[in-house]
Amino acid sequence: MNLEAKLAEFLQHLGLEMNSSPQTVKSYREDLAQCLHFIRDHARKSSVEPRDWNTRSLRAFVAWMHEQGYAKTTIARRLAATRTFGKFLRRDGTLDTNPAEALRGPRPGRTLPHFLTVADMKKLLATPDANPVFGRRDRAILESLYSAGLRVSEVVGLDLDDLDRSDGVLVVRGKGKKERIALLGDAALRAVEAWLPERAALLAGLGRETDAVFLNKNGGRLTTRSVGRMLERYLALAGLDPRTSPHTLRHSFATHMLDAGADIRGVQELLGHKSLATTQVYTHVTTQRLQDGYQKAHPRAH
Repeated sequence: MNLEAKLAEFLQHLGLEMNSSPQTVKSYREDLAQCLHFIRDHARKSSVEPRDWNTRSLRAFVAWMHEQGYAKTTIARRLAATRTFGKFLRRDGTLDTNPAEALRGPRPGRTLPHFLTVADMKKLLATPDANPVFGRRDRAILESLYSAGLRVSEVVGLDLDDLDRSDGVLVVRGKGKKERIALLGDAALRAVEAWLPERAALLAGLGRETDAVFLNKNGGRLTTRSVGRMLERYLALAGLDPRTSPHTLRHSFATHMLDAGADIRGVQELLGHKSLATTQVYTHVTTQRLQDGYQKAHPRAH
């Protein structure tokens, strides 16, 4: 069996057996399809056989990515995908060894996450008009993203049963469909409470029923892309950094929590990070801000 067919098996394994998210499966599909395409063209073949998936061909793929000017993070991600695929091929007996294990990717430089200041967050959250139906919905979405540190996929995936409105608690399904508890502050809870009657009226007018908390004008569940476009509109209205994405609000949540003295393990749990090292990047953000302030203010800094 050629590796194009084995890739289809691997992607099905990721989705059905490993409970990987659709976005994760999509990323693996794109990364590995590019690798197979390169090897196929390099070998001048119509398909990639198991013997073609070797350390030499994978090294050539890595060298080609460097020549094409791909970012170090992209190269590292695609190498990680080849290693995971190689493990799958070894486990099912297609390969005797995993040739990707011998490869080492570039060491990516540390990039600190972009976040908004507390003042900018207040400005953004005040931008949606509270009177029109979808202004209330949009404010509830932005408040929820920031208050609970949610991923955009998590906020659009919320169902009514996930809300405990009396305690301001959410049940969130994150990466790999793992559930965790998230918290809504008073401002976010008020915004959600203001949206829910509008939601009910919208569905009644359309004669539809759904469990989704956040709806589009047709009564269907919002998509992550729709939330991104909505945020872009409010950023323009507020005159804020256009680089800001829905994930920036999650970064801002973590940075502001740690700035205010929150325990890092508590922030890790609220974010749903498997590793503390993932959460620690936000401590670098706060340390960098202290250093910047010191360099500007202290008379003996220079």
